[in-house]
Amino acid sequence: MSKPTERQQVAMIIGASRGIGWETAKKFRAEGFQVAGTHRGSGVPDGVRGYEVDVRDRAMLRTAIADVAAAFGGLDVLVYNAGLAKQDLLIRLTDEDLQEVMEVNLIGAFTAVGAALLQMGKQRSGEILLVSSESSKTGIPGAASYTASKAGLEGLVKSAMWEAGPRGIKINLIAPGPTETDMLAQVSEDNRARLIEGSPLRRIAAPEEIAEAIFKLSSVPYMTGATIAVTGGEGLGF
Repeated sequence: MSKPTERQQVAMIIGASRGIGWETAKKFRAEGFQVAGTHRGSGVPDGVRGYEVDVRDRAMLRTAIADVAAAFGGLDVLVYNAGLAKQDLLIRLTDEDLQEVMEVNLIGAFTAVGAALLQMGKQRSGEILLVSSESSKTGIPGAASYTASKAGLEGLVKSAMWEAGPRGIKINLIAPGPTETDMLAQVSEDNRARLIEGSPLRRIAAPEEIAEAIFKLSSVPYMTGATIAVTGGEGLGF
């Protein structure tokens, strides 16, 4: 990542209250960044500047990102990790559930990317990382809204890189496989066993492992528009 010479680097994690986002905020803080993170009332790790934000509120999200850049003197890394899943068959999927999933997983990402580009464009540098899912490639029965919203992030990245690149800004996508999060806790023991069996590494990822991949991806100097699978090999045979 491009390194400013006169200040500590700044990272903002959208969705930092638990799981992958929590560990990502901790990782950037441990690496010497000033870190801000959003939450919905449950807080963020120690040493992280917290913002209570509903990502469905586009004005609120834009304001938080602008405030971070103003408070810390810039914004070097933005990670969009906010995510929501509604498990139901398509024939029973309600309009309200579909809209909420799309607003959190996809429209919120559009908002965050636009706001980050505005701030990073002032300094002509920056890294934007969107957290997708391996399931956007393989699908999950009963989770079409989730997988479709995550698949949409790839289209966003492919177009946004052309707007971001001339400003010195890179944007990439990271697609984790099954990870020990609150979302996975909803999976039955039988399905959990099948997930483990489907991984060449024969285990489920820890959130810290995905956070490590996010941090490392943020420092790759000549990569933009890429989708990086961090799945323990699961799904890569499709």
